[in-house]
Amino acid sequence: MPPTRLISIVVPVLNEEQNVLPLYQTLCALQLELGDRYQWEMLFTDNHSNDQTFAILSELAARDPRVRALRFSRNFGYQASILTGYLNARGDAIIQLDCDMQDPPQMIPRFLQLWEEGNLVVYGVRQTRDEPAAMNLTRKLFYRLINLMSEHPLPLDAGDFRLLDRRIVTELARIEDATPYLRGTIAMLGFRQVGVPYERRSRTAGQSKFYFKDLVGLAIDGILNHSILPLRLANYFCLGLFLLTLLLVFIYLSAWFFTDHQWPQGFATLLLLILLSACSNAMFFGILGEYIARIFRQVKRSPLTIVEQELNPVATDQGARPSRAA
Repeated sequence: MPPTRLISIVVPVLNEEQNVLPLYQTLCALQLELGDRYQWEMLFTDNHSNDQTFAILSELAARDPRVRALRFSRNFGYQASILTGYLNARGDAIIQLDCDMQDPPQMIPRFLQLWEEGNLVVYGVRQTRDEPAAMNLTRKLFYRLINLMSEHPLPLDAGDFRLLDRRIVTELARIEDATPYLRGTIAMLGFRQVGVPYERRSRTAGQSKFYFKDLVGLAIDGILNHSILPLRLANYFCLGLFLLTLLLVFIYLSAWFFTDHQWPQGFATLLLLILLSACSNAMFFGILGEYIARIFRQVKRSPLTIVEQELNPVATDQGARPSRAA
C-alpha cells in the first residue's frame, strides 16, 4: 500500500456558528471515503467572530485532534485569513473551502485526483452562481478586465476554492505582501495549473460577510497588485492633453495672425481647460496615492495577522510550517 499523505482543509470563518458543524460533518463523511489514501486535518482561521463560532470550534477541537483553529486578535480581512491558513497548514496538499458550502466539498475527490496526476494548483471555475444577474455580470466583466490589465494571465471566473501543492505554499511563504490578492499571486507563480468547472450553490445558512465595499476593495487590490497599467494610462492621458494643448495653441495663433476675425475673449474655453486639468490631476493623484499607500503598508512590515488563541497547536518538531502570522 502506498503511504498516506496529509491533506489540510483550510476554512476561513467569520460569524459562521450555523455552518461550522454541518461543514465538519460533511468533511468527516468525505474522509471516511478517502481515509485509506489520505490523512486529514481541518484548519479554521477565525477572523475574530463575535458569535458562538469559536466556542463551537473549541468543542470540536477538544474531541477531534484533526480540528485546528487560529483565532485572530481582530478582523484582518478575507485574503489575509486564507493566506495565514495556507502558511500554518501541514498538509502535502492544502484545500481552501468556504464554511457556507457554496463551494461543494464533494468536489474534493476530483481535486485530489487532478493533484495526483501532477497538477500543483487545481481551482474551481464558477459556471453559474445564485445571485442577481447584474452582480453576476459585474463579476464576469471584472475578471476579464483584470485579466486584460494584468501582466500575467489570470483564470477567468475562478474564486478562492482551490487545491495547492506544498511546493506552491512554500513559494507563497517567500512573498511578503501587505495586501495579498491570492488569485493573482498564485496564477503569477506558474507551474502546472488546471481549472474544474462547477455550479456554485446558495449559502446553507446565515448571511454573507462579504459586502459590496469588500468587493470593491478586492477589485482594487487585484488591479493594483498585478498591473501598472493605471500609471501608464495616466501618462498616456497627460501626453494626450499636452498634444491637445499644442493643437489649440496652434489654432489660436493661426487665427490671430492669418484672419481678420476678432477672436472672442475665450472665457468658456479657458474655464473648460482649467476644469479638465484640475479633474485629471485629481484623478491621477488618486491613482498615485493608491500605489503609495501600498508601498507604505509594505515598508511598515506589519504582521499579516495576529493569532490571539490557537486550538490543537502543532509543535515545531511535529512538522509545523513557518508562518508570517504574529
